[in-house]
Amino acid sequence: MHVGLEHYLVVTALLFSLGLLGVIARRNLLVIYMSLELMLNAANLALVSFSRFTDNLNGQVMVFFIITVAAAEVAVGLALIVALYRKKQTAHVEDLTTMKL
Repeated sequence: MHVGLEHYLVVTALLFSLGLLGVIARRNLLVIYMSLELMLNAANLALVSFSRFTDNLNGQVMVFFIITVAAAEVAVGLALIVALYRKKQTAHVEDLTTMKL
């Protein structure tokens, strides 16, 4: 069986939809953050898929830089979530009414 571009795009759409559902439906900051990362990885999968099927390495190079920036984003984002948790003793979005620490 040949795996075509359509198969990769279906998986990408499912991953992105699952991440979007997690961002919309969940109230825990960590779950929302993981859902955002899932959406980012779905976009990366789409870029790699298009790059593979067009025999052009530009998409794969772009994914390399996106992953590099995402690693820094994870460090900063988790530090912010830990700081909010230490201050407010909660990780639920509805309990965080102001951004003032």
